[in-house]
Amino acid sequence: MIREIQKFEPEYFELEKTTVWSFPDRGSWATHDAKWRGNWTPYVPRNILLRYSEEGDYVLDQFVGSGTSLVEAKLLNRNMLGLDVNETALKMCEEKINFQYKYDPKIVIRKGDARNLFFLKDNSIDLICTHPPYADIIKYSDKIENDLSLLEMDDFLHEMYRVAEESYRVLKKNKFCAILMGDIRKKGHVQPLGFSVMNTFIKAGFVVKEIILKEQHNCKKTKFWQKKSVKHNFLLLAHEYLFVFRKP
Repeated sequence: MIREIQKFEPEYFELEKTTVWSFPDRGSWATHDAKWRGNWTPYVPRNILLRYSEEGDYVLDQFVGSGTSLVEAKLLNRNMLGLDVNETALKMCEEKINFQYKYDPKIVIRKGDARNLFFLKDNSIDLICTHPPYADIIKYSDKIENDLSLLEMDDFLHEMYRVAEESYRVLKKNKFCAILMGDIRKKGHVQPLGFSVMNTFIKAGFVVKEIILKEQHNCKKTKFWQKKSVKHNFLLLAHEYLFVFRKP
């Protein structure tokens, strides 16, 4: 059954113009919700798609999760391929894009490994817009094969280099790859996962177009960690990085 939607667009939206982004209202238009833990606010892919792609472009999200980017692609008339290793996530994607709208771009949902995009030709993608897991900070499965959210930081970074290489191969020259990534904390100390991932993409051949600080809001366990942070003397991580790379 096709879902009926009351509101297809955000009530207030303006394209971001600085390198600091903050969205206290995470966004609930179309089929967006926060049921998939750690999914990104739709304001982020909306800004990426509008700034770095055109209608009819072919966009890739190889860590598609519950499909936030797919919904925005449909609303903004971009063709999109969404990949994930998690079949539960892919079923959610199918549900999310099951609505009628004035645009009908090609939205493809496929089970796949971001490290092996063998089915995509070299230089075939107009934009990459994705939100990978932050190593093992949120485990999205118990033992799904190729689930990078099961890996600790060092192993995760090794595999993310393979992701970067494949991203570089399939992206067209002078096009953009946008990745939202955050740091993590282990044993009271910050682990700079964000810039470590950035360096893997630089190593793969990308150049950095923008480094955007995105303020975090609406984290479900914030109150719990606020008490812990005072007791154990550490600061809560309240930002993520949106890295925008260009393939030269």
